[in-house]
Amino acid sequence: MLTYKKGSKAERELIEYFLQKGYSVIRAAGSGVNSLSPDILAFKRGMQFAFESKAVEKENLNIEHRQFMNLKKWEENTGITCYVAWRHSGRRWRFIPLSLFNENKKSFGISWKTASEIGKQLEEFV
Repeated sequence: MLTYKKGSKAERELIEYFLQKGYSVIRAAGSGVNSLSPDILAFKRGMQFAFESKAVEKENLNIEHRQFMNLKKWEENTGITCYVAWRHSGRRWRFIPLSLFNENKKSFGISWKTASEIGKQLEEFV
């Protein structure tokens, strides 16, 4: 339950940020329960983004194969760019496009170091 609370708190933080920047924001129904769609959708004057929010403290982020493939399919079907929004406690958000993840045997992964170097920051969505 603690993981769910941490994840939903991170989602609410992102929603609030995008609302303050003038976006219309939707939190997906079933967010945190199923892996059929991204957690958050944000729209503003022709810009549209989808975010899968992750609050993970490890130095590597791994997304289960099935969930990752569902995100890729969702992105292809909608034409909306999907980012994994990743945050450590006390560190800034990083937004990683799906194309930057490396496929492993059971998952798709990326290191915090790589995400920090090439992932987008919140300010880049304004």
